[in-house]
Amino acid sequence: MPSDVKEGLDGPPYPYQELLGYEIREWEEGRCLVSMPIGDRHTNRHGLPHGGVYASLLDTAMGFAGSYSPPGQEKRFALTLSLTTNFLSRPKGTVLMTEATVTGGGRNTFFCEGRIVDETGEVIATAVGTFRIRRSKGLDG
Repeated sequence: MPSDVKEGLDGPPYPYQELLGYEIREWEEGRCLVSMPIGDRHTNRHGLPHGGVYASLLDTAMGFAGSYSPPGQEKRFALTLSLTTNFLSRPKGTVLMTEATVTGGGRNTFFCEGRIVDETGEVIATAVGTFRIRRSKGLDG
């Protein structure tokens, strides 16, 4: 993980991130790039990555895109309100790259779009989502 990305995160990878094995490669205001090598643990009974893996990557990248907090500033977190995912193809390569950008919103809610491609350029899935900004980790804050 690039050091400038690591500075903005609030600690080491959390358990779900470790389970999937993705890495936040780039993170800046309104944008996030997440990558993940495809492994056997990601596949369904047909040997293809499970749709839930794609949805998780899209949800993660979009949530991070809208909750960027520069180092030294108050941490922001995102709560997913809605997520619509479109499954378009299956990977030809072995690495999934998910890029998300904020498309609009206000002070407490933002809208994002995301897309997953593999290293061959094959578009695997797209999504749009609505998120709420959380300024504390707790669900009541």
